[in-house]
Amino acid sequence: MSRITVGLVDYGVGNHASVSHALHDAGFRVRVAGDAPTLDVCDVLLLPGVGAFPAAMARLRETGLDRYLQQAAEAGRPLLGICLGMQLLARESLEMGPCDGLGILPGRVVPLDRVPWHIGWNTLESVGDDPAFLASHGESFYFNHSFMLVDAPNCITAIARVPQPVAAAVRRDRVAGLQFHPEKSQRAGMRLLHTLIAEIARA
Repeated sequence: MSRITVGLVDYGVGNHASVSHALHDAGFRVRVAGDAPTLDVCDVLLLPGVGAFPAAMARLRETGLDRYLQQAAEAGRPLLGICLGMQLLARESLEMGPCDGLGILPGRVVPLDRVPWHIGWNTLESVGDDPAFLASHGESFYFNHSFMLVDAPNCITAIARVPQPVAAAVRRDRVAGLQFHPEKSQRAGMRLLHTLIAEIARA
């Protein structure tokens, strides 16, 4: 396969610079864009995100990128969400009251129930046979979140313990999500980005 181009979805919410640098370091071409013509020519779409779920969904709706991403997933295009971007793929969030998500993956986003915040390094535990995550089993990644995805058992491919197990990574076919920040996770993050993006691109 020729060098993969990742379309970094720009909807005004997200740490585009650090993610873009990490993608370049992982060996990918990167286009940061919020318009369909540019994103249409990318091999993989990446949805970043920081902040609150309702505000992010409002921005996606305002820009029309909500429907664009839903249609892309329906068409079988590779799609990766990071941190809040992973949560936005879910059906619903309870952050600041019920709010519909993109509904690309099942599940709800709810507050962590044993700690108020999960911030810092934690070990990734693979919970299936997905090769993209088996290779990273036991490695440490950087987390920073106070909400977690639940009710998506058939999609969870890796967990972290905080101390209860929480969904650290999800995947269904060519759609994947990472609750942690691979772009802040040094060499382990670069390796996982390279492996996972290449995997969903050719799935």
